[in-house]
Amino acid sequence: MATQTIDISGYKLFPSPRNRHREVFGVQVFVPHPYALIVLEDFHFSGRATLFAACRARDGKMGQLVSFELEADREKFERLFTPD
Repeated sequence: MATQTIDISGYKLFPSPRNRHREVFGVQVFVPHPYALIVLEDFHFSGRATLFAACRARDGKMGQLVSFELEADREKFERLFTPD
């Protein structure tokens, strides 16, 4: 079965099978570490969040895109996330 991709402004996204939600929320963070293990449940966000493998269009950089329903969750992620 082919991998479904999502094209949004600036990124080609590949959904994680672990996502509980199938949405790309308006608040996003690009993580330039394609192999870093990100377990969204471990952050205990207040709102919904999704994770995607991502290719950034402007430079072809591979990484991950985390999208958040709430700005406060983005801030929490940036404060707590440390790549492997």
